[in-house]
Amino acid sequence: MLNNLLFWVSRKKWLITTFFISITIFYLPTPEGLTPEGHRTLIIVVTALILIISESIPIPAVALLILIMEVVLGIDSPNGVASTFMSDAVFFIMGSLMLAVAIVHQGLDRHLALMIIRLTGNKTWRISFGFVGVSAIMSSFIGEHTVAAMMLPVALSLLKNSGISIDRSTKISTLLLFSIAYGCALGSIGTPSGGGRNAIMIGYFSEFGLANISYLDWMKYTYPMLLIEIPLAAAILWYTFPPEKKILDSAVRKLKVDVTKSGPLNSDQKLSIIVFVFVFIGWIFLSPKIGLGIVALSGVFLYLSFRLIEWNDIALRMNWGIVILFGSAISLGIQMKDTGAANWLAQSFLEFFQLFVSDMTIVSWFFSVVLCSVMTNLLSNAATVAVLGPIVLDLGIDPVIMGMATSVASAFAYLTIVASPTCMIIHSTGLVRSKDFFKAGWKLFIVSIVLLFLISFIYWPMLS
Repeated sequence: MLNNLLFWVSRKKWLITTFFISITIFYLPTPEGLTPEGHRTLIIVVTALILIISESIPIPAVALLILIMEVVLGIDSPNGVASTFMSDAVFFIMGSLMLAVAIVHQGLDRHLALMIIRLTGNKTWRISFGFVGVSAIMSSFIGEHTVAAMMLPVALSLLKNSGISIDRSTKISTLLLFSIAYGCALGSIGTPSGGGRNAIMIGYFSEFGLANISYLDWMKYTYPMLLIEIPLAAAILWYTFPPEKKILDSAVRKLKVDVTKSGPLNSDQKLSIIVFVFVFIGWIFLSPKIGLGIVALSGVFLYLSFRLIEWNDIALRMNWGIVILFGSAISLGIQMKDTGAANWLAQSFLEFFQLFVSDMTIVSWFFSVVLCSVMTNLLSNAATVAVLGPIVLDLGIDPVIMGMATSVASAFAYLTIVASPTCMIIHSTGLVRSKDFFKAGWKLFIVSIVLLFLISFIYWPMLS
C-alpha cells in the first residue's frame, strides 16, 4: 500500500507541487494595483502553465480545470464562464479539425502532398524547408489557421507513406508538424489579412490619429522579416529535431504509386474540392461579416449533407480535447483582460525594465515586444494586441515602430500548446509533445526578438 502511494506521488509530483504553489499564491497579499479577481486569475494562469508544460495530467483535464477554477475562485459566474468559453474562434478550431478529417477521408491529402513533393524533392530537409516556406507565404495572405487546417493532412499523408508510425511522436513527425506550425506563425505577420491582431493594430493607428497604414505599406514593414525568418526557422527545426530518415524516397514513391492507383479524381473528390474552395473563399471574403468559425461549420454541414463523410467518422477521428482547451484558453484570456490582470502585468513589466535601462526608447521597445511575446503564448494574439495596443502607443515613442513591433511580436507563439490555434491543431494529432514546443520554441523566440530589434531600429526608420 505504501509503495503504491509513493509510486503515485512520484508520478504526480508536479500535480502536487502545482497545488501547493497555487495555495501559496492564493494566501499572499494582493499586489498593489491588482484587483482581488485579477490576483486569483493569475493563480489560474500559473496553475495551467505548470500543468501543461509538465504534462502531469492530460491536457483536456487542464482545460476543464481552468473553467472550474474560474467559477470556484469567484472570478465569474457559471453562465459568465460559459459565455466566454464559446466563441467564433472555438467554432473555427472545431470546424477546421472536422474539415481536415473530411479531406483525409476523401483521400485528397495524398494528391496535395504529391503536388508539394514535386516542388521540394525527396530530401527531408527540403521537404521541411518547403513546408515552412509554403505555410509562411500562404498564411501571410489567408491566415495561419486556414493554412494549418490545409497542410496538416498533407504532413500526415507523407508520414503514413514513409512507414513511420503515426501512433506516437517521432523526430520526423515533430519536424514536419512544427514546420507547418512555425511557418504559419511567422507568416501571419506578412499582411493585414494574415491575422486579426494586424487589423486591430491598424485600427488603433487610425483611431489614435497616428498613421494610415495601407495593405502595401504593411508588407513593406513586415515581409523582409518574414522572408529572413523562413530559412532561420527551418534550420532551427532541423537541428533541434534531426529526423530518423534524411531521404524520404520510399515515401515519395509509395505516394506516387498510391495516387496513380487511385486513378483520376472521382465525383465525390471533385465535389469535396468544390466545397473546400467555397469554404476557402468564405474565409477570405465572408469572415469579416459572419466569422471564420461559421464559415468552417458551413463547410462541415455541406460535407455531411452531400454524404462526403459520415458523422460517426468525424466523431471518432476528432480530437475533442483540443477544442475544450482552446475554449478554456480564450475564456482565461478574457478574464485576464476584464479583471485587470493583463494591464497590471503590462505596467509591472514596464517598471521592471526601467530598473535596468535608462534609454526610454529601448525600455519601451523591450517592454512591448517581450511582454507581447510572453502574453501571446498565454492568451490569443488578438487579445494580446487588443490589451497592449493602447498602452504601447501611449508611451511617447515613435508610435508606428512601437505598434508594428507589438503586432509582429504577437506572432511569436512558439512556446506553448495554447499559444495559437495552429499549435493546438498539430498537437491534436498526438505526434508532438508539450515539451517539444519549448524545446524548439525558445530558440526561434530569441532569434525572432533579435531580428525584430534589428529590423525596428535599422530598417523601419528608413521607411518613415
